[in-house]
Amino acid sequence: MLRLDLLHPVVSGNKWFKLHRHLDAAAPGAPIITFGGAWSNHLVATAFAAEQTGRRSIGIVRGERPGVLSETLLEAAAYGMHLEFVSRHRYAAKAQPNFLQDLYHRYPGAYIIPEGGGGLPGITGSEEILRRIDASVYTHILCAIGTGTTWMGLVRAACPGTSVIGIPVLKGILAIADIDRDGFLTPEQLKRAILLPGYHFGGYARHPQELLDFMNGFYRHSGVPTDIVYTGKLFYALWNIVATRFFPAHSRLLIIHSGGLQGNRSLRPGQLIF
Repeated sequence: MLRLDLLHPVVSGNKWFKLHRHLDAAAPGAPIITFGGAWSNHLVATAFAAEQTGRRSIGIVRGERPGVLSETLLEAAAYGMHLEFVSRHRYAAKAQPNFLQDLYHRYPGAYIIPEGGGGLPGITGSEEILRRIDASVYTHILCAIGTGTTWMGLVRAACPGTSVIGIPVLKGILAIADIDRDGFLTPEQLKRAILLPGYHFGGYARHPQELLDFMNGFYRHSGVPTDIVYTGKLFYALWNIVATRFFPAHSRLLIIHSGGLQGNRSLRPGQLIF
């Protein structure tokens, strides 16, 4: 297991790898705009990174402003992020030219980071995850998939002959074309790319008792905390496919723990033992 969750207390896990190339690409002092929901790890990480580099940050938040902000949004605001709430209908159009032009008009010179740190800078930043270790010894690499940014970076950086398995954590990701719409993966890289859908537990951030029970059991067994959005579903899928003898004998697996633990703060106290 590669414990990216231990890299940094705020810019946790894969977020550091996805963000730093974006920040390098932004003009000095340019405002940073990005997108996310009420419990977005990405918003917190971006707010902290922008503050550390002396930049203004603006978070476009999915949904109407609630009466009480989530702990995640409160933390992002504490790092100086200005929060703008938009309807879910309008949020769905966040990548449309009219939406983006309005942001550029109101925030001149701003650098816009796609939701989850996506785009080519996020993908190339994620390639560095495997370049920090000797990845040649592994036959299979596994990670959770949200936007697919980290997974595509791993696919691009993996050694030939290594299978890179992605576990989608939300509905609607059934084929690689659902993720790589812009052709970031070459035909050669696609040969090592595998998706295993069916472990989203009903959709993004859905967490039935079965998943919570697994996460508690996994923690008792390993001492490793997981989260309800990404890594809990990743390790559940791993345990399931190991039990079905998915991997050939003598396989060597690398599991990417991508962080995101702050999302567990949306749970009621006592639902998790860690």
